[in-house]
Amino acid sequence: MSELIAGRIGEIVEATTAAFTARCHELYVAPALGTLVRAGGNNPVLGIVAEVRTQSLDPSRRPIAMGVDEETEEAVYEHNPQLNRLLSTEFQAIVVGYESESGLKRHLSPFPPRIHAFVYECGRDRLREFSSSYEFLPNLLNSPIGPQDELIAAFLRYSSLTQEDTEAYLVEAGKALAPLLTGQIQRLNNILIRLIS
Repeated sequence: MSELIAGRIGEIVEATTAAFTARCHELYVAPALGTLVRAGGNNPVLGIVAEVRTQSLDPSRRPIAMGVDEETEEAVYEHNPQLNRLLSTEFQAIVVGYESESGLKRHLSPFPPRIHAFVYECGRDRLREFSSSYEFLPNLLNSPIGPQDELIAAFLRYSSLTQEDTEAYLVEAGKALAPLLTGQIQRLNNILIRLIS
């Protein structure tokens, strides 16, 4: 297996200019809430994971409890190997930017990623570069997908780990959020509390 294939975490199954959904290649192997991902090869679209879900491949058939006589969760899967083919893990990401010939952009891409485009988790360097500006925050604050405040805090905590001064970065992020949440003091406070917890 090549390194490129090994780095894939999923494949696009639904896409708009504002968000995309990817099915993970392995059951339960998904990026965490707030992870920066990229989709597509040329001019890849960047998204922040806003929601992860595992569900039946057939929406008309809900999974049933199968572990009544099993000692562990692992035993349920060992004795029911078909579960890996009947369930899928997917994640939704909010589009926050894209890469073009002229550089990194922190706003919606003119086009969504293609269906079946591969999705990869962004590396530390790309995350540090992307999160060095807060231009993407309005997209997260206004997205109808996922719990926005939890998502913003998760992404900022995650990206702060790539910065030289984690605390200074989070303080700066709080200052960038304040004018965007004018008149929403409680919401701002909720996000700031989550940044340090």
